Amino acid sequence: MPRLQGKLCVVTGGSRGIGRALCQAFSNEGATVILTDIDREAGQHSADALGCRFMPLDVRAEADWAALAKQVPACDVLVNNAGITGFESATGPHDPEHASLADWRAVHATNLDGTFLGCRYAIGAMKAKGTGSIINVSSRSGLVGIPGAAAYASSKAAVRNHTKSVALYCAQNGWAIRCNSLHPAAILTEMWDAMLGDGPDRAERMAAFVADTPLRRFGTVAEVAAVAVMLASDEAAYVTGAEFNVDGGLLAGSAASPG
Repeated sequence: MPRLQGKLCVVTGGSRGIGRALCQAFSNEGATVILTDIDREAGQHSADALGCRFMPLDVRAEADWAALAKQVPACDVLVNNAGITGFESATGPHDPEHASLADWRAVHATNLDGTFLGCRYAIGAMKAKGTGSIINVSSRSGLVGIPGAAAYASSKAAVRNHTKSVALYCAQNGWAIRCNSLHPAAILTEMWDAMLGDGPDRAERMAAFVADTPLRRFGTVAEVAAVAVMLASDEAAYVTGAEFNVDGGLLAGSAASPG
């Protein structure tokens, strides 16, 4: 029997990359999936291709979440996946000394405010039934410092902490609403294309980027989605407030033997 049969799952930022892989994996496991995205054209295209229902959603906008709550008043799984690095439209550096307040706020508005609003919606959509799974996509960058991407690292660290607050709040109220965070590292998505290029040296560039990763390769979006399926399923009924690294062993330490 499919692991998510009968569950209604909402995924933010579902038009591409990890978000699209989540929608695909959830659908494959029997879930009814609502794919949301700020990009209406890309979101509808992905939803049509995957057999999902598309709903436009700007995770920064309270009004959009209110509209979602009116149309989808109850759900079983909510994945706060939508996020930005801040370099998509940055006007300058993102280090702690030179980052602009505007760039700092823009990253936190999507990554942190969006996650807060998503968790708030999910609690309201799940508490009547008393069960559910909230999955927040943080990052390896939320567990370590990133000097050149201070806003991104800060926002993802806050997502990690808020996950635990949500988990404890739901438990205090006697609800079996679980909240956990995923922490992907170098996952091969379209985001990397600008750095890797498509020339004959692409493989060499890829190897250089993951040289410090013990498994010495990029992760795949399907590998992230596989962990999310487990957390969304009833198999993880005793798992809440936890964090799951999907990083090829990067945060475990060095794979080199002591000399």
